[in-house]
Amino acid sequence: MTNKIRPGHIVLLVINAALLVAFGTAFLMRKNYEFIIYVGVIIVCLAIIAATFFKVRYSIPTLIGLTVWSLMHLAGGSVYINGTLLYEIILIPISQKYPILRYDQLVHTWGFAVATLTMFDLLRPLLRENLQHFVALSIVVVMAGLGVGAFNEIVEAIVAAVVPESGVGDYVNTTLDLIADLLGAILAMAFVNWRYLKCDTPR
Repeated sequence: MTNKIRPGHIVLLVINAALLVAFGTAFLMRKNYEFIIYVGVIIVCLAIIAATFFKVRYSIPTLIGLTVWSLMHLAGGSVYINGTLLYEIILIPISQKYPILRYDQLVHTWGFAVATLTMFDLLRPLLRENLQHFVALSIVVVMAGLGVGAFNEIVEAIVAAVVPESGVGDYVNTTLDLIADLLGAILAMAFVNWRYLKCDTPR
């Protein structure tokens, strides 16, 4: 069974378009080339989802999660609080040695939880009913989500090369990002187990 266009899908599309136009215009006006590139990446991702929409059963939670991720990411590069860019703000000072917990890491946790849900949507049609090997499936899906996270770090490395003054960060930042990605992937798999694998029909 393929996806059918529902009112919720139209609403999410309009929200995403509005976010891209609003933030894209702001980034252009500020000559924020780093996030102009990211706007382009989001457009490509939306185009891929649109092109495969009738072949892949993207769940509503996945699509909502992707929309929230887009908002969190774009806001992180444009919103300032007391003169500090949102992406640089420490939400909870957990460590004195490392910059934890930053807004950036929250976005990574959420974002790659959603990426992991997307990987599950892609794999779901291939799964047998009454799947018994939850651990094996979890490893595959979590690693797939982390693969998306690794690809994101490659994109950030390219951005850093193209826009030297970007705020991508150093090796420690990359490592913390990947740890946040892993946490998000594990949380997503717990959600998958609760919502999908223990019920007969999708909700």
